[in-house]
Amino acid sequence: MHALGLETYLLTKRFGAFTALDAVSLKVRPGTVHALLGENGAGKSTLVKCVVGYQRPDEGAVLIDGREQAIHSPTVARDLGIGMVYQHFTVVPGMTVAENLLLARGRLPAVIDWRAARAELEAFLGTTPFRLDLDARPADLAAGEKQKLEILKQLFLQPRLLILDEPTSVLTPQEADEVLGALRERAHRGDCTVVLITHKFREVSEHADDVSVLRRGRLVESGAVAQTRPQQLAQAMVGEGRLLESTVEREARAAGVVGIEIRGLRVLGDRGESAVRGLDLAVRRGEIVGVAGVSGNGQRELMQALTGQRARESGSVRVAGREFRATRRQNRELQVRSLPEEPLANACVGALSVAQNMALRQFDEAPWARAGWVRWRGLRRRAREWIAEYGVKTQGERAPIRTLSGGNVQRAVLARELSGPAELLLVSNPVFGLDFAAVAEIHDRLLAARNRGAAVLLLSEDLDELLALADRIVVMSEGRIVHEVAAAAADRHELGAYMGGKGHAAMPEAA
Repeated sequence: MHALGLETYLLTKRFGAFTALDAVSLKVRPGTVHALLGENGAGKSTLVKCVVGYQRPDEGAVLIDGREQAIHSPTVARDLGIGMVYQHFTVVPGMTVAENLLLARGRLPAVIDWRAARAELEAFLGTTPFRLDLDARPADLAAGEKQKLEILKQLFLQPRLLILDEPTSVLTPQEADEVLGALRERAHRGDCTVVLITHKFREVSEHADDVSVLRRGRLVESGAVAQTRPQQLAQAMVGEGRLLESTVEREARAAGVVGIEIRGLRVLGDRGESAVRGLDLAVRRGEIVGVAGVSGNGQRELMQALTGQRARESGSVRVAGREFRATRRQNRELQVRSLPEEPLANACVGALSVAQNMALRQFDEAPWARAGWVRWRGLRRRAREWIAEYGVKTQGERAPIRTLSGGNVQRAVLARELSGPAELLLVSNPVFGLDFAAVAEIHDRLLAARNRGAAVLLLSEDLDELLALADRIVVMSEGRIVHEVAAAAADRHELGAYMGGKGHAAMPEAA
């Protein structure tokens, strides 16, 4: 039982005419943490899926401890000692934590000796960096706890090579450091080799030994973390000649009048549970208020209630002093714009063209509509200009928007929402799936809107994004605001403590 070494030799994978992996030769030293970086579509997931047997390479080879292996299924990978924690949950919601852990083995006896099984699981949990209630069901676990269960499933199998795809996206900073620190210790003891797919440079610098960068299916950089810098890695990810730095300065200005005021807001979740619990929050003109929190603590329901996609149980929302119900007329009159997460589901009509979706705000008003006729030729021309300005990759403005990738759908929605004047911006994870250059551009546009005097409510699961953009940060946990601090005075670990549940009793539910 020792940590495995991993090599890929000229690994190539094609999907039709598209080459997802282009002759990638990568070496991962045994007993190390090897970070894998790259933009969406760079080939990271394709590479590791070839290693764990979910996909077969068209050319090249995978070598484990120096020997070529034909890994044609995940079962073969598991028998070799290879495990993987996926970005999306794979637990069985109706089974208990104990049952999910045992199921991970893949081979179970017809009759399980539960007394012996529980004793084995308890002993196992005593060796892990965190523990869960064995009788709990994933349906009742928070998102961070589900992610921990995914990691525990793989650790239970005692892998000699463990691949993790964005494992900390739903963990607090402290939980992320705890998990990655424990895995690094296992690797350095020689028990396991770790391949970590991440987009967070802090995780690379603090927990990885080596780092490799993929761009457009090719390996463009690989070496020791100690000999690299974040800016160097970011530039390798996007290529030379593309700007990564923000060009808009935050203007020093006093916050203006209240742009949106939320009082005693209560919202139910999908299963009828209380998702937002008596929430109070105000955002003033000329400031960005960031909402931090681990996924699954009511942020999605809050944004849906503010944008009219989910009913409110009670409470009030006022915009510019007026009761706000998020109707189309009110959005137009009060100049309210929204950038929701999962834009294809929440901000688009999939069967309509890119141009039609870009026109949803204004197609029925002057100068685009007269006497019941819509000037589609002019709207298509404007769409072509926005497509070029925002870098939307599409076959043309007439293509159905559902044919675009997730990142390009987001670009199209951003063009529609940010190209006109806005007094209030309701923003949720605005740069998910976008490349570094696009992230810098979107952040610039949000700062520019703030500098012009717009009130911006920004929900993000990326704490670094909030620390960079917000004037104030509030932490949302179990449907309530449990902490508030000026962004300039914010401490990452203190924010993480509140994200993890500290202080619930200190800020009682509003009446």
